[in-house]
Amino acid sequence: MNRSRIAEFLLSSAVAFSGAALADSRTVTLEVPGMTCSACPITVKKALKDVSGVEKVAVTFEPREAVVTFDDKKTSVDKLREATKNAGYPSAPKAIAGAAR
Repeated sequence: MNRSRIAEFLLSSAVAFSGAALADSRTVTLEVPGMTCSACPITVKKALKDVSGVEKVAVTFEPREAVVTFDDKKTSVDKLREATKNAGYPSAPKAIAGAAR
């Protein structure tokens, strides 16, 4: 193989590998209607961040939602819901984006 073919092969391999790694990230929006005060999102956020595989969490009092980005090979929407329920704030998925499973 000449150098340009090797470089082309390495570049295409890197692109293919990075695409596969990104395919495992999903984002879910959870409705958390039990949040009744502006301090509640702190508890919900901590519960979600403690779940293995969670990459990013944003919790808002209004509109009482948690947006969670997670690795779907390490956790699931059900485990995220379990975490909020165990913290005293049952939740339900509103929207899910990312890798199809």
